[in-house]
Amino acid sequence: MKRTGREELNAKKAIAKHIGLVKNDGYLEPYEDAIRGRHEHAVWKLNQFTDNGKRKLSDFASGYDYYGLHKTSKGWVFREWAPNATEIYLIGDFNDWTPTESYKCERIEGTGNWELNLENSAMKHGDYFKMLVKWQGGEGERIPAWCTRVVQDEQTAIFSAQVWNPEPYKWKRKRFVPKTTPLLIYECHIGMSQDAEKVGTYTEFKDNVLPRIIEDGYNCIQIMAIQEHPYYGSFGYHVSSFFAASSRFGTPEELKALIDEAHANGIAVIMDIVHSHAVKNEVEGLGNLAGDPNQYFYPGDRREHPAWDSLCFDYGKDDVMHFLLSNCKYWLEKYHFDGFRFDGVTSMLYYSHGLGEAFTNYGDYYNGHEDDNAICYLTLANLLIHEVNKHAITIAEEVSGMPGLAAKFVDGGIGFDYRMAMNIPDYWIKTIKEHRDEDWKPSSIFWEVKNRRPDEKTISYCESHDQALVGDKTIIFRLIDADMYWHFKKDDENDAARRGIALHKMIRLVTASAINGGYLNFMGNEFGHPEWIDFPREGNGWGYKYARRQWNLVDNKELCYHWLGDFDKAMLNVICGEDKFNETPLQEIWHNDGDQILAFSRGSLLFVFNFSPVKSFSDYGFLVQEGSYDVVLNTDSKDFGGFGFADDTIEHFTNHDSLYADQKKGWLKLYIPARSAVVLKKK
Repeated sequence: MKRTGREELNAKKAIAKHIGLVKNDGYLEPYEDAIRGRHEHAVWKLNQFTDNGKRKLSDFASGYDYYGLHKTSKGWVFREWAPNATEIYLIGDFNDWTPTESYKCERIEGTGNWELNLENSAMKHGDYFKMLVKWQGGEGERIPAWCTRVVQDEQTAIFSAQVWNPEPYKWKRKRFVPKTTPLLIYECHIGMSQDAEKVGTYTEFKDNVLPRIIEDGYNCIQIMAIQEHPYYGSFGYHVSSFFAASSRFGTPEELKALIDEAHANGIAVIMDIVHSHAVKNEVEGLGNLAGDPNQYFYPGDRREHPAWDSLCFDYGKDDVMHFLLSNCKYWLEKYHFDGFRFDGVTSMLYYSHGLGEAFTNYGDYYNGHEDDNAICYLTLANLLIHEVNKHAITIAEEVSGMPGLAAKFVDGGIGFDYRMAMNIPDYWIKTIKEHRDEDWKPSSIFWEVKNRRPDEKTISYCESHDQALVGDKTIIFRLIDADMYWHFKKDDENDAARRGIALHKMIRLVTASAINGGYLNFMGNEFGHPEWIDFPREGNGWGYKYARRQWNLVDNKELCYHWLGDFDKAMLNVICGEDKFNETPLQEIWHNDGDQILAFSRGSLLFVFNFSPVKSFSDYGFLVQEGSYDVVLNTDSKDFGGFGFADDTIEHFTNHDSLYADQKKGWLKLYIPARSAVVLKKK
């Protein structure tokens, strides 16, 4: 039935009232009330924390200036939130680890806070200490929740807080604005970043690895395992002390020096922040700080994460929100981090933690199993982070695909700048495992690498640390497997090695060239690091053989690794050579699944792929903008371990076609060898 003019007008008015997220995606209209409800929940909580806008959210999130141990003009002051405690003492080197009246905290009347004021001589820089907390029916030694320095004794393996009051670090560069067009992320782990079989340090990373990252062309490092964690093998994901930079790798000042040096070289530094869960440990962590196991965590069945052997924060508590929001601001202000990659966001969003759910339609995101408290926290965290630093970068690691995660708050979104394109590595694993090379379909590849919501920016990647862990395989190992050990010396490559070298480059190029926000690579994967990651544990004799990066391999010009590393550098150089590459429209030129050919353009760049393992093509034609084109990158170049079948010095001219004269298009005919890709730039 045709609408009347009045009905059309009313319909337009109704659409105009839609929240931005729904305006951008009409399929979300049935769930608009749920989206609006989440938004209003966040606004309500924001108004509560800011006294209806009379102060900033940043003012609320400054708990680290109040809690913990601080040096004052009069001496020392210590404060802790422990509402269930009956007594709290500080014990440490300064009192022979014995509770005494002079180190006894007093409860601040009418609150759950405790306070202790001490003279200058009561403790000194470097002293180790803990809290002795008593509660009804029990007591225990604990590390303060707001502690900013925690150290593990090498002999006993026991963790203690440490009085830390050195000369303040003098920043060389106090203000830094990240380059994000595009954002090129080098994901890294300080401890396993060295060639030696040991735990690497912040200083060693600054001196030995950072120069490699700068040389390769990345403009951002994403550092894992910064927050203190009792078990090294947890990769930093079982956090115990949220405000303490891991002392395994050095001092706070050495971490600041690393960040300062990165900024001096135009490199942004973001940290992998873990607010999705916490370690169960009670002595080192928050599991039972003062006799109340639910002080920070959900009660009942929701307290423990069923898959991670950890505890789940109660985001519905204002004090927990205060703790976590203050944690975000702390790392930005005290260490000058440029933002965060939030770990385990899917686990936060749903009561089920996303376990065993398929998420096949929009209704799966709005069926009542979402944790509105966690969604509210993530929304406020993004508002806070961008209030503290308007140039800050926030990334969500989220696998369910919830709409609006990386959409603006004003549009009803949660407010992340980017979301991880976690579909892409899954796609590559599935393709390599399940399909013969002859069955790889360019149409499917192109659809997958650009499969995202138009109003949300993503970080695309072929593989991260997840795919490098024991029990999984990196792309290079899936392609070549054990032949890497025997046939990765130049002039000794077999067919498996040659195939792996070729596809490794093509997979990276098609993924990186289709980004709409940023690209990520995990440390060493750019050159095909041969070993998986396996941290010291009983099963490997507590060795560090697989918890390191063998830079000697890429430095050895007699081995094939440097070809992959050199290609990665060249690829990033081409991408950065196109102004605002990630904002440039991605336009398909051609695909043919039978030929296994794919071509697309971005600005002045033309990308052409031949995924066929056996078919090369002469004079393969593409209808493109008229003009001349130069080759700027070729995966088959001998410089990158290819065969060098094409002459890349040739200038390519389009052939005029009168049928397309009005579009100023002509035919560009190319020789495309099997299993290769070429990038051309229009003059």
